[in-house]
Amino acid sequence: MFVNAGVSNNPTETIADVTTDEFVRVMVTNALSPMRVLESLEQCVPATGLIGVMSSGQGSISNNETGQREVYRGSKAALNMFMRSFAARHAATSRAMVLMAPGWVRTELGGPEGRLSIEESVPSLVNVLLARQGTPGLTYVDYLGRTVPW
Repeated sequence: MFVNAGVSNNPTETIADVTTDEFVRVMVTNALSPMRVLESLEQCVPATGLIGVMSSGQGSISNNETGQREVYRGSKAALNMFMRSFAARHAATSRAMVLMAPGWVRTELGGPEGRLSIEESVPSLVNVLLARQGTPGLTYVDYLGRTVPW
């Protein structure tokens, strides 16, 4: 199973600037909704299966040295924390669980300056996911399989 959801607000808005409604929209879409889907469908994934969730490198607290995109970053960091909790609650399972950072992709969300096309990112994501199958536990990796710091 692979769960993907992502929206952003105005990337220049800080926490001080964002409206409550906009904050809630981004957090519900990027953090709460993917986890609700996962929680609702996880019993459909066999014990040896794989659960993947699309995160972002911008969800890394350790790598945030520039600020910017605060609400989006916070929503993906929240998603990562929720997945850590999910993995802790399911520690006895042999399922592989993967948080994926797709790279900076030229999409509506990533913008036209993105370094990667969808055609470059997606096959790599799939290969990384398939390589994780059979390895129990949660990892946070990018589209090349490199560990992303929490």
